Amino acid sequence: MAEQQQKKGRIVTGMRPTGKLHLGHYLGVLKNMVKLQDEYECFFFVADWHALTTKYNCTENLIEDTKNVVLDWLAAGVDPDKANIYVQSHLPQTAELHIYLSMITPQNWVERDPTLKDLVKMIRNGENDSKPDVSYGFLGYPVLMSADILSFNVDYVPVGIDQVAHIEITRDIARRFNNIYKTELFKEAKPLLTNIPMLKGVDGQKMGKSFHNDIKISDDEETTQKKVMKAITDRSRARKDDPGHPDKCEVAFEYWKAFASDEKIAQVQKECIAGQRGCADCKRELAALINEELRPIRERRKYYEEHPAVVEEIIKKGDAKAQEAAEVVLKEIRKAVGMYH
Repeated sequence: MAEQQQKKGRIVTGMRPTGKLHLGHYLGVLKNMVKLQDEYECFFFVADWHALTTKYNCTENLIEDTKNVVLDWLAAGVDPDKANIYVQSHLPQTAELHIYLSMITPQNWVERDPTLKDLVKMIRNGENDSKPDVSYGFLGYPVLMSADILSFNVDYVPVGIDQVAHIEITRDIARRFNNIYKTELFKEAKPLLTNIPMLKGVDGQKMGKSFHNDIKISDDEETTQKKVMKAITDRSRARKDDPGHPDKCEVAFEYWKAFASDEKIAQVQKECIAGQRGCADCKRELAALINEELRPIRERRKYYEEHPAVVEEIIKKGDAKAQEAAEVVLKEIRKAVGMYH
């Protein structure tokens, strides 16, 4: 109880299951989740319902992808004794709350949501392999997202600066619910700003499975080295002893800055500019550094892969804790709405 009182508040964050996670997820999300679990009461969920909004017709790998997200979280250091890990579709309270919120949310609020606009653009430009039609459920994405947040009446939602607007519709819906039903039930969750670095894929594009340019957390050391060796460096450099330009090194030097100490980064930069560091040797050393950091993570992942019953128990425990916390909120919501309960 004393430990719980020391927490700064309650947070929730989710991740759509799209397969095994890569270095961009590790640096931008997972390391932050591990940090947050010591500071806040955390609910971390795999957003399998959200996956259906754009890929309802491509679900053959959904269960496996969902499990892979949990495996990568546990491998990265998310501790089920500190954070509640659950699967979104295992929380009927969120589905029920989604119905109540959908009844009070004006249509134009949904249509102006930046998350929805970005996803519609992605589909219409054919950037999604499945290319489904824009469905009723898809249009309700912002309301379902709000239900994820309001199910626990959280204090904060971890987001990058470019995602702050996504939280505004949840705040608007919470305020509207409180006004309509003459209650002060819902808090207006605040964005918990996180500095999320954008790590490019080895080809210089956005890192992602669909681009075949990502380095997965679960890749073995040999695969990681091969992928790092493909990373784009300074295109203007013809020979290994030519003076290099770290500021023009499109990918490799960015990886150095993400994984190395300040002292090592300065050394690499100095040697590159002086023509004392060839790109191939530089990338071999970089691959070794990345593999060193990921080694304990991969060992933990291997353990959980070999003990699926342990993972299932962690999910079951997290589901139960999430359901218990959400039901406390839902009881008050049903009462406020005037449902026969």
